Amino acid sequence: MGSYHKAVRAGLVTFALAAALYSHRASAQAQADVNTPTPQTKEMDASANDGWHFAFTPYIWFAGVHGEAGALGHDVSVHASFSDIFNYLNIGAMGMFETRYKRVLIPVDFMWMKLSDEKGIPITDDVDSVKATMRETMLTPKIGYRIADGKKVKVDALFGVRYWHLSNELRAFSQGAQLGKTVSQSGNWADAVAGGRIELALSPKAFVAIAGDAGGGSAKSDWQVGGGLGYKVSRKWVMLVGYRYLSIDYRPNGNAQFVYDVNMPGLILGATYNFK
Repeated sequence: MGSYHKAVRAGLVTFALAAALYSHRASAQAQADVNTPTPQTKEMDASANDGWHFAFTPYIWFAGVHGEAGALGHDVSVHASFSDIFNYLNIGAMGMFETRYKRVLIPVDFMWMKLSDEKGIPITDDVDSVKATMRETMLTPKIGYRIADGKKVKVDALFGVRYWHLSNELRAFSQGAQLGKTVSQSGNWADAVAGGRIELALSPKAFVAIAGDAGGGSAKSDWQVGGGLGYKVSRKWVMLVGYRYLSIDYRPNGNAQFVYDVNMPGLILGATYNFK
């Protein structure tokens, strides 16, 4: 329960940041709006925010994996560092599609990854090493509301569900030879998550974004935080670079033989295409 509370606090930190930033700028922004706006600028701002807007962001997440995974009662400690990404196939199909109507947001994040560690360190001393291979599909549809929609600061509150499909495969080795059969098992589960996103303009083209969420349900804890820098190359294209840290602790009651308790940190590179 303690880890769940920590996860919730991590996901909700964005709301604390949003409140501090927005309250600090609200009075200044309101005063500026009184002194400087013209009917023409108001009309342009309204046109930009009204109607439907669509954006697609393909990205690559160079994630390592650290933690514990298990299947059919066989657990293994897995450690694949960020630099190991070049030795193992740890990437897959990843992207986010976001629909916005005025201040209502509907982002959908999709990710498929294959993570492997050829030198997993076994918890017991029965074998020399264990190779752990994890394939996972993650789908996170959300709905949210843009609390603040200023030129300098944008704050979104988001709620949704994170669906997981995961398969674990373990192979034990002794003196370079595999011992016994390959042990494998798969699982499906879903967790309710809530969080937010903050975007701060650094210049007319550059901005920094911070996002996070936390929750649970089938898993004991399920949370992520991330941030990055964006640059508007054109009206349609935005380049992105950032960092993402995701943590999941799945040990279902009545099925303790299946374990997936890992942290996945890594660099993200992506680009957003705005259809409208």
